[in-house]
Amino acid sequence: MVEQSDRAPLLDWEEVPPAELAPTVPSPETEDSIQSGLSSYPTEGGVRADISLNTSPARPKSVTAVSGESAHSPHKHSGPGEDASATDEEGDCAFHGLSVRDRRITGWEEKDQIVAVFVVTFDTRSGNMIEWCLPQDVNLEGVEFKSMASGSHRISSDFIYFRKGCYFGLACFANMPVESELERGARMKSVGILSPSYTLLYRYMHFLENQVQHQLQCPGQYSPLEAFYEDKKAVLPSGGNGLVTACPTSALGPIVNRCMHPEMKITHPAGCMSQFIRFFGEQIMVLWKFALLRKRILIFSPPPVGVVCYRVYCCCCLANVSIPGMGVSVPEFRPFFYINVADIATLETELSYVACTTEKIFEEKKELYDVYIDNQNVKTHRESLQPLLRLNSADREKYRKLCEQRQLLLYSQEVDGDCTSNEEDLFILFFMEQNNRIFQTLSELAGSADPTLTAEHVRAMGLDPQGDRGFLVDLLEIYGIDVMLFIDNPCCPSHS
Repeated sequence: MVEQSDRAPLLDWEEVPPAELAPTVPSPETEDSIQSGLSSYPTEGGVRADISLNTSPARPKSVTAVSGESAHSPHKHSGPGEDASATDEEGDCAFHGLSVRDRRITGWEEKDQIVAVFVVTFDTRSGNMIEWCLPQDVNLEGVEFKSMASGSHRISSDFIYFRKGCYFGLACFANMPVESELERGARMKSVGILSPSYTLLYRYMHFLENQVQHQLQCPGQYSPLEAFYEDKKAVLPSGGNGLVTACPTSALGPIVNRCMHPEMKITHPAGCMSQFIRFFGEQIMVLWKFALLRKRILIFSPPPVGVVCYRVYCCCCLANVSIPGMGVSVPEFRPFFYINVADIATLETELSYVACTTEKIFEEKKELYDVYIDNQNVKTHRESLQPLLRLNSADREKYRKLCEQRQLLLYSQEVDGDCTSNEEDLFILFFMEQNNRIFQTLSELAGSADPTLTAEHVRAMGLDPQGDRGFLVDLLEIYGIDVMLFIDNPCCPSHS
């Protein structure tokens, strides 16, 4: 029995009270204002994505973005738990990959599905170990290493997203100095949860941060965690696969599916995307191509690993496509978030993923990845992919337009007081529009009497006829699109 004194402070373990989760529908004036500032390319022969995404009761957002215009915002990256009030009113689909697969959403709301809560501790004799968990019979093998990243003893706190089988996990880590020879002067613990979907895990960031501090100061007092689990535990369907039913697929409404923009928010710090853009700069265009080609991307960084989990998410957002049926035959672009050596056997069977690690030994295991990112250095050991590391004129032009559109958004926010538009949505939609344009053109050509991809077609897709030729060859092969690529005339090279 949980005593009242233990339960009293737990009433705020959700970042936003349920009463505030009612959908907020932007007014027509709101939509018109943002669309007037962000023009869209013509829909003839192309696909345009119009999205109204509301991620905060106080800040409804409506964005129409195109691959073409953008703006740059100097947001600082906030720490774990900051801006956690941003919430996902209409809910997101249970998520098992970022591909759209022509699903749509109509009033469907994801419910809390916490399948496990646990405490991990570092024991000076035994190393990382599961100290406590609910339910007691849950399989948490390996979670003790996923929720406490290698090298964490050098930092005071961190948060980590990871995968465990078909589940996603979020854990908060803390390191507290203690006057104890047995603990060698430091007490380290992580408190975490597992769910079939990561899209709502951000709600409990503050709760987990508070609980890991509680466990450091009062080891063995699990009543708050017991109460939390009883309140939020999942009721999973029978069938043995442990998966929660995803959102309905029957309604093909005009709203682009939020499954491809799962608003993971992973506490969604203000400027998550702007930090990603500033960190990689023009290299984003290189990552974009690798993402569309469904390559295995591994990001290395020393702790803290929380900010690197954001980069995993941002990489996944580069590959969104909203054309129904497109990409059904290609591997899902799966976010693994934090991985360690215990995940090697799993990665050996993965065809496509994005992950991050703090363990340098992965760099030597070239059979596990196609692309390796160390700080801002993007590299590949695969000779066939190395030409994609070189930026061409079309890449630089797309990056310039992305920065322009971000500047336009920043201007509208500062000068016009426009609080309806959002940089995160703009970033995601910019690349989705670019992807839609490419695949719409290729699909129409494949169904035409003359399925020949000319230099003019390539330029219209925002690509370089010469510099992107290898990229297009790989793209057509991977997606199984039956189009004949133009043949370069060495005497008359194409101009980009």
